[in-house]
Amino acid sequence: VFLKANPHPRAYGNFARVVGKYTRDEKVLTMPEAIRRLSGLPATNLGLTDRGFIKEGMYADVVVFDPAIADHATYDKPHQYAIGMKHVLVNGKQVLKDGEHTGATPGRALWGAGKVH
Repeated sequence: VFLKANPHPRAYGNFARVVGKYTRDEKVLTMPEAIRRLSGLPATNLGLTDRGFIKEGMYADVVVFDPAIADHATYDKPHQYAIGMKHVLVNGKQVLKDGEHTGATPGRALWGAGKVH
């Protein structure tokens, strides 16, 4: 259904937009502040006590990106992936390797207070 719809362009490039445009290009945020706003802050706000930080005992959700990261989705063409995402680990499993999907799908829906649905 999602692929047939006309979603907001940030559905494909929100994180790349924050890091590329607002941090690197416009310098509205520092890189540490951008990373905090994209990881620890939402996890804390949602009560996800075992996510959002790189610490012992936490789930290993990690993103490695190229400094040239950028989003390309537009309102006219929203189904465009961001560039510069190199590696993504979800729950410690590699989902993106060298920019290509590995086929792994270790993610799951999370709700506040760490409840899994």
